[in-house]
Amino acid sequence: MESVKMKKINAIRDKQQRLALNSWAQSDFIGSVIAGTGFGKSRVGILAIDYILKQKSRSNKKSALILVPTVQLQDQFREEFTKWGVEDCLEHVEILCYQSAYKLKGHHYDIVVCDEIHLGLSPKYREFFVNNVYDSLLCMTATLPEEPEYKVKLHMIAPTVYHITLDQCVDLGIVAPYKIYCKPLTLTPTEASDYKSVNNKFVYYKYKLGQFDAFNEAQRIMGDKNASGEEKASAAQFYRCIRERKKIVDFAENKITEFKKLVVNNSDKKILVFSGANDFTDRLAKSVDPLAVVYHSKKTKKQKTSALEAFKDGSKNILCSTKALNQGFDVPNANMGIICGLTSKSLSMIQRVGRLIRFQEGKVGDIYILYVKDSQEEKWLKSAVKDLNNINWL
Repeated sequence: MESVKMKKINAIRDKQQRLALNSWAQSDFIGSVIAGTGFGKSRVGILAIDYILKQKSRSNKKSALILVPTVQLQDQFREEFTKWGVEDCLEHVEILCYQSAYKLKGHHYDIVVCDEIHLGLSPKYREFFVNNVYDSLLCMTATLPEEPEYKVKLHMIAPTVYHITLDQCVDLGIVAPYKIYCKPLTLTPTEASDYKSVNNKFVYYKYKLGQFDAFNEAQRIMGDKNASGEEKASAAQFYRCIRERKKIVDFAENKITEFKKLVVNNSDKKILVFSGANDFTDRLAKSVDPLAVVYHSKKTKKQKTSALEAFKDGSKNILCSTKALNQGFDVPNANMGIICGLTSKSLSMIQRVGRLIRFQEGKVGDIYILYVKDSQEEKWLKSAVKDLNNINWL
């Protein structure tokens, strides 16, 4: 039975969702909703489809399209229609991944809903919006990448009509509060020596390519047919150093040691784990075998489904992943997170935090971030958490 508190929270969430829908409707049914993870964007998309299709109640030619980044989200959206009592819409709804939708040409839809739109803004995927017709368009994401061009691209397709941040959702009570603990780690002597050697090469090639714009210069050279062999070799070495530095910190031995301590000290928790590489994800899970299951891109669909089911039904209390759970997955019974791999993108951090704060009464999401001190991970972490609250530096 739903508690009084849950009824209040659901009423607040419903109000915000309808505010988002109204803002979209007032913008001629073309626009983007940017809302923190746990807000309930899927429901917003489904209610939008239900409304638009009902306006054509006398027509047999109804058509709605939902675009998502993964096959798993296709399945999740189908379940959401039943959850919200509008499964009758499904006969008029097609759900496709961006990877296949961009090939469509000449189609006409009453409404298109784009989930995780930040993943659908590449030049290739944007071909869909040029080559097809739609009367209504709703784009949704938790946040956009920091690069200004993403905002420009989205504005050209569907201007933002409603925006609520992750912490605003926490303040309203519609997602669980969270605490982030940042734990610095050191490299082993061998790892530290390898890192110093690679980093010295990185600095050398960074200056050689142009100290303040090395990344863009390397990218330009690799795509320039007229670039000299020496220039291409420098650019290739620069990228190689980036990969090697990241691999050293991604696979840092002390991350496994600290991870095992956290697991032992939190044996009563349901733990989501994120690492920076599939092979390291496997190593983390093996280090606490048989407590953990693994979910990443190298696993088969059957293996991934089995892992999620085992975590949700409680037969396994630890779910280890790489990037595959960053977008859209609903795991409300997780109450602790351990992040063992970082990237330069703050978007990934917000998505991972979001996996932990799906609302449950009395729940607080504890998130531990294990990072290598005095490495690029430390710089990335400080950038990634700058817009989040409740940060504790250990």
